[in-house]
Amino acid sequence: MDVALRQLVIDAWSWLNYKPVMAEAGRPGSRAFPELAKTWVPPHEMRRLAAYKVLASYDNNQAGELASYGGDGSALERRELGDAANLVDTALGYLLGSEQKVAVEGAEHADEETPTPGAAEAAAVQKQLRAWADKELLTFRVQQVERAAVLLGDSVMVLAWNPVKQRPTLRVYDPGFFFPQWDDDADDDFPTRVHLAWELPADDDAGLKARVRRVTYELGPISEGDEEGPEGARTYPWEPGRASNTTCYLTDAEWLLEDLKNGETLDRLPMSKASFRVSSDGTELNRLDLLIDFVPVVHIANTIPDGGEHWGRSVLARVLQALDELAATDSDGSAASATTGTPIIGLAGARLPVDRATGRPQELEVKAGAVWQLGETGRMDALDTSPQLAELRARVDHLLERIAANSRVTAAGLGTLDATEVPSGYALKLALGPLDALIGMMRLAREHKYRLLFKMVQRLYQAGRAEGWTAGETLPARLAWAPHTPTDRGAVLEEVVKAYGAGVLSLETAVTMLLEAGYPIKDASQEVERIRAKAQQEAEVRMAEAAARRGRDEDEEDQEDDAGPGPAEERKPVGSGR
Repeated sequence: MDVALRQLVIDAWSWLNYKPVMAEAGRPGSRAFPELAKTWVPPHEMRRLAAYKVLASYDNNQAGELASYGGDGSALERRELGDAANLVDTALGYLLGSEQKVAVEGAEHADEETPTPGAAEAAAVQKQLRAWADKELLTFRVQQVERAAVLLGDSVMVLAWNPVKQRPTLRVYDPGFFFPQWDDDADDDFPTRVHLAWELPADDDAGLKARVRRVTYELGPISEGDEEGPEGARTYPWEPGRASNTTCYLTDAEWLLEDLKNGETLDRLPMSKASFRVSSDGTELNRLDLLIDFVPVVHIANTIPDGGEHWGRSVLARVLQALDELAATDSDGSAASATTGTPIIGLAGARLPVDRATGRPQELEVKAGAVWQLGETGRMDALDTSPQLAELRARVDHLLERIAANSRVTAAGLGTLDATEVPSGYALKLALGPLDALIGMMRLAREHKYRLLFKMVQRLYQAGRAEGWTAGETLPARLAWAPHTPTDRGAVLEEVVKAYGAGVLSLETAVTMLLEAGYPIKDASQEVERIRAKAQQEAEVRMAEAAARRGRDEDEEDQEDDAGPGPAEERKPVGSGR
């Protein structure tokens, strides 16, 4: 007799192994994940896609519904009150801060009296990138991509050159559509081939059958028909003087699901049955040369991946079981509150009213104003469940504290900490220490990816020969985050005034410190210009006033000289000085 042995799986999603539905991921007939049984889904991606769906169910208060498909019949009665979504939104708010800005290294020195070399170019690129960010709604896109990353652990951004708008466009994709192809023998940090794939449902009204769409970006050698130099090499504007034989090809095609057979997974779809899409100018998107030497796809991981891994971890990962316990305790508390508000009553020796139609005793209702007749030996006992309700409420508070601590968002970060329990600002800072470390780690995991995004934006502008973008090396740019916790603005202002007055800080650094402290400064360089312009204006006014005073003094002296000797001098004898 064959006995199925249970296997211990340790991977990036091991924290979900306690879920029975995870064992059914990808099995034919799975009610929890029917979409994973499709023939085109790669087997090694099953657990990742299943993990995304489990996390999404917590965000939408459907974890109990999903658990019911794994055999937990009582899960449908579980009360879910948005605690998971609140934890995600809170962590997202601290990650993003009050605002985000594009910053190019060296641009802050452009307005100095003696700017550093390249500062003017950096300021010009920063202005252009910020204009692009405004047009592409970068703040909105960052909200989209980061919420998915905080909730699911991963998110994806894709750039594309739009010849009509004459700028790169930015789109956010569900990480469940993202399938990078890693070469086991390569040491590259980024995949050379990336698939974005999803299923399109059938549309009977339009006569369309169910199909799968796959968008592929792939690096490869320049084909012979596109030779621009010796041996098919071309020179890209961001690397002048260096020939490259690598380019990126785009393929956008669809396959009917009924045409796919077992074994024809995402990276093995038969090209003979593909239906290629066409761009707005009529070009077939079949290995279209994008004239760039990079894949314009940026994968955002919520945490720093472990060695050998590429995927991030959700902010809910460590506390998922605690959230289950919280939902179960809330459900028990709801049941206990029902028996506390409307208690269970036992009657002895009571005369029950009789239904005249049936002749059977009627059920008594516990309500205000009800009167029951009891005999001489009658007795009424009420079941008091208030102590159990108090215990359940205390357990809810305990679980919330445990979730706040283990997620590192902290009770102070979640807003559940009683302000009277904080003796001082220093104590509050210590309480927020784990949150500071969490946000620091999350921002560090994204630092390089946003630098990569802005590098791609600059190079797409150069490749599209946009006005104002010349050939040359790409300047390093980053996404600057605002402080995630409130700062003592008064203390920062006092520090800046003393340091700048003592000459140990430049005006640019002083304004940057005020900006980071939360003062309403839109642009540090413009604020520096306004301060210097006002100082120069005040200096000119003081010089004019000083010149006017000197002029008045000289006029008075001239008038005194022209008036001659005074009366006392006229009466003085000539020889009186002898």
